[in-house]
Amino acid sequence: MVDTAPARFEPRPWRRLPPDAVAAMRPQLPHLAREIIDAIRVEVPAYARPLEGPFGRGLIVGVEEALRQFIDGIEAGGPMPRSRVYVDLGRGEVRAGRGLDVLLAAYRVGARVAWRRFSAAGVAAGLEPQTLYLLAESIFAYIDELSAKSAEGYALEQSAAAGELRAQRQRLARLLLRDPPADPLDVEEVARIAQWRLPATLAAFAFPEGERERIVPRLPADAIVDTVGDIVCALLPEPDRGGLRTQLQHAVGPRHVAALGPAVAWRDAALSLARARAVLELSAEGAAPGHGVLDAADHTTELLLRSDRRLTQELVRARLAPFAALGAGARARMTATLAAWLAEQGRLQAVAERLHVHPQTVRYRLGRLRELLGDALDDPHARFELELALRAEGAFDA
Repeated sequence: MVDTAPARFEPRPWRRLPPDAVAAMRPQLPHLAREIIDAIRVEVPAYARPLEGPFGRGLIVGVEEALRQFIDGIEAGGPMPRSRVYVDLGRGEVRAGRGLDVLLAAYRVGARVAWRRFSAAGVAAGLEPQTLYLLAESIFAYIDELSAKSAEGYALEQSAAAGELRAQRQRLARLLLRDPPADPLDVEEVARIAQWRLPATLAAFAFPEGERERIVPRLPADAIVDTVGDIVCALLPEPDRGGLRTQLQHAVGPRHVAALGPAVAWRDAALSLARARAVLELSAEGAAPGHGVLDAADHTTELLLRSDRRLTQELVRARLAPFAALGAGARARMTATLAAWLAEQGRLQAVAERLHVHPQTVRYRLGRLRELLGDALDDPHARFELELALRAEGAFDA
């Protein structure tokens, strides 16, 4: 007789089933497997298909193995034999493009059909009601174990698939950033494998490698990422879409720095990265802010001046040579006054306010500038070159 006393929760209630329960159930197995399969194919639409190929084999083996293990476990009076069948079934659902809920629905159908036949056989064999109650509990506890194993397999396969997809997208990013460019046919093939639609335009978003773990999870889901030297580059499709700049600012935060290259065709991704990297270098040199998202479009002049540093230095020496003989203090005052005068287009009061000095002081300094620079202040071409020289020196604050 089964023990009817109240008991604490038992994760494997079948351990308390008597031997005569097995004797009543085992003869049902040959017909029960087919009955369960038929019911699943009727009640679970995703499985309403011919029992062919891997699908058919998996369904048949899964049902037969589940029934066999259940009866064997009751006879053994302990844990059910461990099997990878149900882990593999969970993996198979991912590969088939189905949700885990489909497989769990099939398990529930199987449990209901098994209980109906087993309970009928138990009644016919004269099993006590308490035994039948425990049998019902055992069936559904067993189904919970199978479900847990399949959920484990499903999660493992999802993780593996996500890892493979990340690897392919990293490979795609590497191809796109190659300089000289990779063969477009190779890029298109890898993009197909990586399930990443090649956009009309993209932009490179660059930041220090040490910030990867913090920033990458906060980027748009369609960003593809690779490490290039000591920086991380995320390629962002359609960079002019609404809300993207705000998302990037939140990803970087107020105390860190990143750079956004120009929007380009995907074949020119390396160019966008080169511009973004150059802006990071400006920031490191103090020629651009050291925090926030820096847009390459806002630093075109600085990037242009640094594209040929030797030529830029020649321009600086040629245009600012008259200041070389001045002492450090006088040179700083004259440089600041010239920059303010150029920025304010010669408006005396505005120059004085910018420099926080009296207008008469500005008149004096302008007179001194004319002594040093001569007709250059009246020549538009010379004024342009003076401004470029001051920008190259970091002395121009427009």
